[in-house]
Amino acid sequence: MMNTYNFDTALIRLKEITESLESGETDLEMSMKLYEEGVHLVAFCNKALENAKQRVVELSQLAGGEENE
Repeated sequence: MMNTYNFDTALIRLKEITESLESGETDLEMSMKLYEEGVHLVAFCNKALENAKQRVVELSQLAGGEENE
């Protein structure tokens, strides 16, 4: 499932899931499935952001910049 997502599509899907859950129109079973998918997407996005941050740090160091956190 996660292989079909990139960061942008994962965020779009998270928004859809949030809207669906907030609408209150899904039954408990579907809500749980959506919640589980959302948890996986959040983890995917967090990992992508952490990887991007690490890459920026590495590129900054290569360019002679300093890491500012």
